[in-house]
Amino acid sequence: MKKRFFALLCALTLLLGAVPSAAALEGESQKAAGTLAALGLIDGVPSGADLSSPASRLQAVKLLVRLSGADAEELVSGPQDYAAAQGWVTVTGGQKDPIPTGEFCAALLRLLGYEGFTDANAALFARRVALTSRDYGETLTLGDLYQLVRDALPFPGEDGPSAAERLVEKGVWTQEQVQDLFPEELTARQLADRHMAAAFRLDVYYTDKAYRAQRRSNGGSGFFVTPDGLAVTNYHTIEDAVQATVTLITGETFPVEKVLFYDAGADLALLRISRTSLEKTEAPFFSCLEIAEEPALRRGDPVYALGAPLGLTLAISDGVVSSTDHEVQKFGFPCIVNTADISHGSSGGALLNALGHVVGVTSGAYEAGNNLYISVPLTPVLAADWTVEGLTLREVVEEVRNAE
Repeated sequence: MKKRFFALLCALTLLLGAVPSAAALEGESQKAAGTLAALGLIDGVPSGADLSSPASRLQAVKLLVRLSGADAEELVSGPQDYAAAQGWVTVTGGQKDPIPTGEFCAALLRLLGYEGFTDANAALFARRVALTSRDYGETLTLGDLYQLVRDALPFPGEDGPSAAERLVEKGVWTQEQVQDLFPEELTARQLADRHMAAAFRLDVYYTDKAYRAQRRSNGGSGFFVTPDGLAVTNYHTIEDAVQATVTLITGETFPVEKVLFYDAGADLALLRISRTSLEKTEAPFFSCLEIAEEPALRRGDPVYALGAPLGLTLAISDGVVSSTDHEVQKFGFPCIVNTADISHGSSGGALLNALGHVVGVTSGAYEAGNNLYISVPLTPVLAADWTVEGLTLREVVEEVRNAE
């Protein structure tokens, strides 16, 4: 009984610790407003009370128009009609009404050139592609609006340049004004905001009965490396599985279609993930990570692990490189030893450098060690043929058994 109570207490503590306080969110809103005011996107920094009030549709559209490089105050047609003429917004009435989160996300995505969503599912789409990093609820406060736009400034448009880069190209801003938006090295928070959407929890099923009942047999982590659904994980996470699914930070779950490459010795696998979820939603593309083909890691360099420890929510941990060429008998080639915490369920996750590039796949730890975690290099995956049809998980199991 005591153990159960202690476990519940720990879970509650973790849950409460994960929820930002009102003061913390208000501070973030003030910072975001300060950034937007310095860039001329808003006129001054509102008070804390104003930041907590609902953002109106007119306030949101004015900000959107300024983000495009136009002056919302000088438009003859007015900002809403101008935005509608550009195809960014679909609602032109109710200027004083609170702006729905989905409606604004849809408008912002259209401004950036994206397609494949509606006002109804745009907030989910934005979270899936890492335009937003948290759930803002049904409508936006003024502080939410400013945070969302601040975080979206460095987000790449569909054709490449971000909104900030476009305004520099137009001469509205200078490179010096936006340099803080594009730091050479990212903090753990920036990495989580920009790249957590590319990671997933991997659930595997050893029998069809378990899959039909959605009772996972085992699990791990993984991450997308192409927008069309190719993903990397450890081989040992899919070993003996006949079915598998991946769950994104949005809560959407997608089935694993094929295994394009696997190597038990390297403990790596390249998967193709379906773009149709179990909930029957369609993902036009996935957020993905860039692989550092020749990671120039040195001892002491900061690294960050993305994954789903203990099969729970996606998480990030930080550490440093302890060794870049540690010989591990199990793998037969040099591995990266680092201090970024991982747990059971983290296997197959991404090890990132401070640039946000993947330098390894989190694979295990020394049982007798203290903060000695092992990541395998991606060299075998990079050398594989990513264009093959691939095998189903069931076919992989049969192929491995026939080879024994």
